[in-house]
Amino acid sequence: MGTTLTASILAVCASFIFKVKVTLVGPGLDQVAPGSIGEVITNLLNNLVQNPISAIIGGNYLGILFWAVLFGIALRAASDRTKEIVGDLSAAVSACIRWVISLAPFGILGLVFTTVCENGLDIFVDYGALLALIVGCMLLVALVINPIIASVMIGKNAYPLVFRCLRESGLTAFFTRSSAANIPVNMRLCEKLGLDKNMYSVSIPLGATINMDGAAITIAVMALCAAFSTGVHVPFFQAILLSILATLAACGASGVAGGSLLLIPMACSLLGVDQGVAMQMVGIGFIIGVVQDSLETALNSSGDVMFAAVAEMRQMKKEGKSIDGILYGKTEETEKD
Repeated sequence: MGTTLTASILAVCASFIFKVKVTLVGPGLDQVAPGSIGEVITNLLNNLVQNPISAIIGGNYLGILFWAVLFGIALRAASDRTKEIVGDLSAAVSACIRWVISLAPFGILGLVFTTVCENGLDIFVDYGALLALIVGCMLLVALVINPIIASVMIGKNAYPLVFRCLRESGLTAFFTRSSAANIPVNMRLCEKLGLDKNMYSVSIPLGATINMDGAAITIAVMALCAAFSTGVHVPFFQAILLSILATLAACGASGVAGGSLLLIPMACSLLGVDQGVAMQMVGIGFIIGVVQDSLETALNSSGDVMFAAVAEMRQMKKEGKSIDGILYGKTEETEKD
C-alpha cells in the first residue's frame, strides 16, 4: 500500500510538471472543478450516499461502489437460495461485460477515426507524450523508488534482487499482461530464491491483487490528463487527494489486461470531469495499452516477488541470519539451474 501510494503521488507530481493534454471530442469539455478541498470532500460524501438508482443512471461510480459494498455486507445474512440468485445475476452481468469488452476494438476504431478526421494525425503526438509520461513514471518507480525502499528496509544494495525480479518475473508479465496469470511464475521464482513457502504462498496471490503501483500511476495520470485537456483547474492538494483515491482504486483493480483503465471514470468524477470525457480517456488507454499495460503489469508483478523477499530478508536480519543467499540468488536451487 505504501509503495502504491508513493507511485501515485509521483504520478501526480509528474503530471503537474509535464501537463500533457490530448484532443477530445463531444460534450463535457467545459467542466468546472470544485473550488476547494472542503467542496471536494462534500461532493465526495454526497456522491457516496446518493440514491443507488440515480447513481447507476447518472454514472456515479463512487456511489455505485459504496452501495455495492453495503449490499454485499447486508447479503451475508441472506439465505443460500438468495446468494445463489445473486451469484447467477453476477455471472450474467459479467458475461454481458465480456461481450461489450470484446467489441471494444470497434469502439476504439470509431473514436480514433472521428478524432483523426476532426484534428488530423497530430493527435498521435499527444498520445505519444501521454504514453511517455506514464512509461517514465513506471520506469522511475521500478528502477529508483522501489529499489531505494527495498535497500532501506534491508540495509543493503537491493539492485541485484530488483534486476532478477524484473528479468524472471517482469519480463514474463510484460507479455502476459496479467498479474493473475503470472502468479505461477512468481511462485516458482520465490521457490528458487529460497523463501518460506508459508509466507509467499499467501503474499504472492495477495500481491497480484493489491500491489498495483503501475495501475495507480495509470489512473492518476489519465485522470489528470482528462482534467487538463478539458480546461479543469485542479489544485495540487486536490490532486494529492486523487492519489489516495487512485491507490485505493488500484488495489481494487482486477489482475487482467486493461483492468486499471476501467477505474479511470471513478477518478475523473472526483475532479469534476464529465463521464463522456472519462470514457474517451478509457478509449485512449486501450489505444496505448499495448505498451502501457505491458509495463504496468511488469512493474506490478515483479514488485510482488521483490517485496515478498524484502519482508523475509528484513525478518532474517532481525534474527541475525545472512540474507546474501536471497539477495544474490546463491541457493542450491539456482546453482542446479
